[in-house]
Amino acid sequence: MAQGKLTAVFVRNTKQPGKYHDGGGIGLFLWVKVGGGKFWVQRVTIEGKRREIGLGSFPLVSLGEAREMATDNKRKARQGENPLREKQTKKSILTFRKATERFLKNKTKEFSNPKHIKQWQSTLETYAMPVLGNMPVNAIALPDILRTLEPIWQAKTETATRLRGRIEAVLSWATVAGYREGDNPARWKGNLSEILPKPNKLKKGDNQPALALPDLPQWWNALQEREGIAAKALMFLTLTACRSGEVRGMVWDEVDLKATKGPIWTIPKERMKMGKEHRVPLPVAAKELLEALPRMEDSPYVFFAVRGGALSDMAISAVMRRMNEAEIKAGNQGWLDPRSKRPAVPHGLRSSFRDWAAERGIERDLAEISLAHKVGSDVERAYRRSDMLQRRRAILEEWAGFIWGESNSENIVPFTSKSEHRP
Repeated sequence: MAQGKLTAVFVRNTKQPGKYHDGGGIGLFLWVKVGGGKFWVQRVTIEGKRREIGLGSFPLVSLGEAREMATDNKRKARQGENPLREKQTKKSILTFRKATERFLKNKTKEFSNPKHIKQWQSTLETYAMPVLGNMPVNAIALPDILRTLEPIWQAKTETATRLRGRIEAVLSWATVAGYREGDNPARWKGNLSEILPKPNKLKKGDNQPALALPDLPQWWNALQEREGIAAKALMFLTLTACRSGEVRGMVWDEVDLKATKGPIWTIPKERMKMGKEHRVPLPVAAKELLEALPRMEDSPYVFFAVRGGALSDMAISAVMRRMNEAEIKAGNQGWLDPRSKRPAVPHGLRSSFRDWAAERGIERDLAEISLAHKVGSDVERAYRRSDMLQRRRAILEEWAGFIWGESNSENIVPFTSKSEHRP
């Protein structure tokens, strides 16, 4: 903590992260964060407890204004009043969603690559908002953070750890801005670290649980008995072997059911893990599923949530979880990964597809491109102009036939075909 009276010139010019005390006995200091953000914070004893009050950010709040507010708060505290409570009462309740919007508005200045801010937005929107979005930030506690993280902590450990850090950052901003007080429930050390397994222990050999190939047709029959948009999304995910996020973010403008050489879904590069556009040839079963889907007015999403937004990842995962519970209730072992004996999850269906492709003797490149994985070196990819769409269409048709327990042989295009043209 650097000591000494602050000056307007120092406040304006300093960029070194740290906390700089203003002196004068009012507890005012300037907090310079990594990335250059500057915030006024006051430490003051209120009702016998040491508290911190956020006074706003610089330059929106000048040094002189910060001193005036800090002096006023100090006077009120000495008179037995609670300036922090008064401040919170005057402010409207801030939800986690609104706090995230305000936080990211400032955060964008730290990122040179626009992709990073989109990753922040996407992660929080997908996993945090369904649980925390409408909650006031001052009401969010440890159980709420656990409800957000636990469903993906083991299945998507890397994503979950990033999500935890981002939630912590938003709540930290809300505390400094005066919308909440007390410990940050998303803090790891000495908090979540005592409850959740350490990420580095989970990541080693922690593959996504997949369905055994012999179980797939029976599992598919059970899935068809499920109703609701999340169940339809899981069916479509299975038929196309795509990622959950790609399916949940799917909009009708990306789909062409009347393409010359067969229905196609084109996922823009912004929504792909590899940052490259991916074309998905839709098998007949997937096309029929889309044609039968209801549409929500004013919502662009194919698989929409109740309010018209994108379906949450937990909604799709919940379908598989309930299917597993129903199987166990019926006296069976459940839908388990044959190796780990853990319940299969949606992302594991991609592993099931890969195992099936290997068993069928399908060329490695074809199978990997079907999963939108990188294939070959940068040079090889630069010279490969075809994404082998029609050959992949044949693969997905046969995959659909396998799931249904039938051959679908009349829809198959020979895998050895060398002809490939974009529709």
